[in-house]
This record gives sequence, structure tokens and C-alpha cells, in this order.
Amino acid sequence: MGCEWPTNEHGIFVDHNDNVWIAGNGAGNHQVLKFTRDGTFLLQIGKAGLTGGSNDTAGAPNGTPLLGQPADIEVDPTNNEAYIADGYQNKRVLVVDGNTGRYKRHWGAYGNVPNDVNPGPYVPGAPALQFRNPVHCVRITNDGLVYVCDRVNNRIQVFNKNGTYVKEMFLDRATLGNGSAWDVDVSPDQRQRWLYNADGENNKIWILERFSGLFGDTFGRNGRYAGQFHWVHNLAVDSEGPRGLVHTERLG
Repeated sequence: MGCEWPTNEHGIFVDHNDNVWIAGNGAGNHQVLKFTRDGTFLLQIGKAGLTGGSNDTAGAPNGTPLLGQPADIEVDPTNNEAYIADGYQNKRVLVVDGNTGRYKRHWGAYGNVPNDVNPGPYVPGAPALQFRNPVHCVRITNDGLVYVCDRVNNRIQVFNKNGTYVKEMFLDRATLGNGSAWDVDVSPDQRQRWLYNADGENNKIWILERFSGLFGDTFGRNGRYAGQFHWVHNLAVDSEGPRGLVHTERLG
């Protein structure tokens, strides 16, 4: 059986077995797809055109959870669980079995049960007990923590793998529009000391000390010339870390 290819691909991740995962976040695109590295289709999670809200666990025809415009995926190599930032319509982190796509667990901001009620516009300094759309990224660190981009709320929330809330770190809390927390990656040293965040509204890369959340530095500014960004969307840190390159994707 073939897959339903999304009309708008968003997140891509290569797992520890060289499988390639793709998320689709356009209107009606509610699926995550898994392929071998040569493009052989392996698994579909969710169903195009169908969504069941942020607390659905097995509503797709193949028994996988229905998604809501997922944004990103990362697979935990220790147990082959796939973490999905679900995402542009839903307001949750969803964890499924990496082989079958079957439901394992999910959570919202602060580890709460997700609530799909519209929270209204972002107000700087006001409490936000739920994620705002989009829940834009998910990353797993070597010490077993899960970092989640809550884009419009200008924050990165940190959880244990079971969904227990650990802490949060804020970027530019005055940022309106599309928010400042778009994507994260970490430095390749053993402790993964540094956290890098792509800020597509302010068009810069933030560098934070991962354990404290303290500001380290930024680079980049708005523009279309060398060293400038326009809607910087994703990033990846290479094996050289701070001495090497931070690879970024920009749109527009």
C-alpha cells in the first residue's frame, strides 16, 4: 500500500537506522511518513484530510493517531520511539512506536493535557498554560531531555521523555507575529553545552547555555545578503560545533 504524499513537506529527520521521516503541515496534511534511505515507503502515521484534535490516540484507519498538521519529528535511538511536534493545528508532543506508529503517550505545555480552545493572541508577560500553534520543533539530547519549540509563545520548554515538565527558557518575550522559537539544535560536545535557536521573526540565531538557559550570543540580521536571514526557519549544527558551521534554511 502506498503513502499519501503531503502537498507541503515541513520537517525531515534521518534516524539511527538511516530511515527518513517527513512531516506534512499544509491544509489537510495530517501525516508523517517514514522511508528507507533509498525511498522505499515504510510507514504512514495519520491520514490526509482527517484530524481528531490534540488528544486523539488511534483514529487513523491503520490504528495510528490522527495528526493535526505536524511540524517536526525526531526518533530516540535508545528505544526507537518517534517524537512528533504536532504542530500547526494540534497543540501537543506525540510519541509513537517507530516501527508501527502506534500511540505511546502525548502531552501539552507544562506536561498538561492539551486543550484545543483558542487561547487568543499572544500577550507578552501573560501566562500561557498551553502551547500556541505552531508547536514547531522537538529535539532529544544525550541526557534524556526533550526540547520543544513553542514558537509564538517565544519559549523552549524542556521535558523528560515521559512528558514530565522540567523547565522553560524564553527568547525575546516581546516578539509578536510569528514568534522567536522556531528550531533548536545543540553543540556536539559530550555535554551538549550550547543550544542554538533559529528565530525567523527577528531573523537571527540565538546561542544559549543549555543547562541554565542564559543568553550567550546572537548572530545574523534581516536581509538577503551574506550573513543575513529572511525567515530563517530551521538549523543544524555540524560535527565541528562552534568552530564549524551552523547550517540554516531560509524561506522567501
